[in-house]
Amino acid sequence: MTFTTRPEIVGTFGTVASTHWLASASGMAVLEAGGNAFDAAVASGLVLHVVEPHLNGLGGDMPVLCHEATTGRTFTVCGQGVAPSSATPEAYAAHGIEEIPGTGLLAATVPGTFGAWMLMLERYGSLTLREVAQYAIGYARDGYPFLAQAATAVAALEDVFTGHWHASAEIYLPGGRAPEAGERFCNPALAATLERLVAEGEAAGPGREQQIEGARQAFYSGFVAEQIDIFAASEQFDGVGSGAHRGFLTGADLDVWRAREEEPLTVDFAGVQVAKTQPWGQGPVLLQQLAMLEQLDLAEMSDADLVHTVTEVAKLAFADREAWYGDPEHSDVPVEELLRAGYAAERVGLVGADASGELRPGSPGGRAPRLPARVVAAMADGGAWPDGLATPGQGEPTVARGDTCHLDVADRWGNVVAATPSGGWLQSSPTIPGLGFALGTRAQMFWLEQGLASSLVPGARPRTTLSPGLLLGTDRVLAFGTPGGDQQDQWTVPFLINHLVRGMDLQAAIDAPSWHSMHWPSSFAPRVAQPRGMRAESRLGADVLAELRARGHQVEDAGDWSLGRISAAGTRPDGMLHAAANPRGMQGYAVGR
Repeated sequence: MTFTTRPEIVGTFGTVASTHWLASASGMAVLEAGGNAFDAAVASGLVLHVVEPHLNGLGGDMPVLCHEATTGRTFTVCGQGVAPSSATPEAYAAHGIEEIPGTGLLAATVPGTFGAWMLMLERYGSLTLREVAQYAIGYARDGYPFLAQAATAVAALEDVFTGHWHASAEIYLPGGRAPEAGERFCNPALAATLERLVAEGEAAGPGREQQIEGARQAFYSGFVAEQIDIFAASEQFDGVGSGAHRGFLTGADLDVWRAREEEPLTVDFAGVQVAKTQPWGQGPVLLQQLAMLEQLDLAEMSDADLVHTVTEVAKLAFADREAWYGDPEHSDVPVEELLRAGYAAERVGLVGADASGELRPGSPGGRAPRLPARVVAAMADGGAWPDGLATPGQGEPTVARGDTCHLDVADRWGNVVAATPSGGWLQSSPTIPGLGFALGTRAQMFWLEQGLASSLVPGARPRTTLSPGLLLGTDRVLAFGTPGGDQQDQWTVPFLINHLVRGMDLQAAIDAPSWHSMHWPSSFAPRVAQPRGMRAESRLGADVLAELRARGHQVEDAGDWSLGRISAAGTRPDGMLHAAANPRGMQGYAVGR
């Protein structure tokens, strides 16, 4: 028997799992009130915007993977906002910017999260916006326990808030001091924004759908867009170059944008189908890894062999991400060839007995790959940018064990939702006066160098790291995902192997020791790489870590419980519902009955 930190939650009515206990409980309350998985996901997500402001916000972005039971249809809701219409390489060059920074207004794209929630709620939900938003409004107005990570982030930026980001100081320095971990904390400005969105929606008409559309218009064409337009046109401190810049985002950019549905991409692995987003997200990189691993006998590998093989496969898949992934509406991405079984067989043949120090993108369909010039130079120089900037909020937010949130919901009717909201971090952009939230900084994932798959193009989606997933099998659907930037589609690989190949239940698969590679450049400014670099949990065992080092991996012992924030929820073949959540950080929880 495998002992775990918690039981796998199993029931028949509904299950919710997320990265914060209050979000999970709120989603479950919606299910108890008669709502479905789509209603519950919106309620949970809005609560995450309130209680994890250092990890996501109302001004951020989000992809969602959905399975609708009545039609059996699986689809993506794209809540990834696009680059502003005036954000051109020439416009950045006029500011003396050679690489889009990871902080401030220069990196803002259209906020996509709220539009994605409204699309889901209007088309597939059953409750009103007020019914699902009441939990988030209540926590913002009446308070919630401030997380230790959020307190650390605020304390680190106290001087920036008081000296420059005054609207941030008004909210996050109540009484002129940084809040302590566990302290009751309120965001009345955000509560007022959410309440006004609900009220303006209700004023749009008596019908549920009318009201949801009215709230969407209030955000993208009404008072929210108007305030964003004013704020983005003001010069705000970001510590880059001259130290303060205006943004490119305008109210007109918000007015023309809408969330939309898309077909997901899939591959078969271990007897199920795995679904991910199109290559405007990094999700296909998980599919490429699984397609390569499907060629191998994973069940017979030793622990050291498995960790080594999975890591080397990840290097190959992420090299392809660097060379080929981008918004398919603005770039020619050979995604069908990248996911072809024959291509996977060719690529996995490159895995050797020792750790590779190269970044080796493939040639799908015979096409020559192209990497950014700075990536080529950096990898040749050991992975570090020679002139990386250190600014407020810059650098991959996962250094502070977070950057993103995740939630999974399954209801008694068989609807399943996986969502990964992120962006709009309190530490990366100033709070918008009167709205109580910050804009996102996802444009940092574009390259200003042109001719690349992920080059900056006005109106294009940045290649996000956000990556929810679904497993689709005979009479089963499972939502899963994790925060973690570039690690999202690494930490989920051992989780899936443990669950699907080794037969562990969801909680055991989440609890099992994990690892990840830092071999390729980070998606976040300043894009540092550590060739052959690996972080691994101590619980893999001293002998395993020693063997990995002997094979050339530069292994950093990450401690016993540090890597991954996976949660999962779905339907089993026997009709039961199950869920589990990550115990690391003592924050995520799964609930259900």
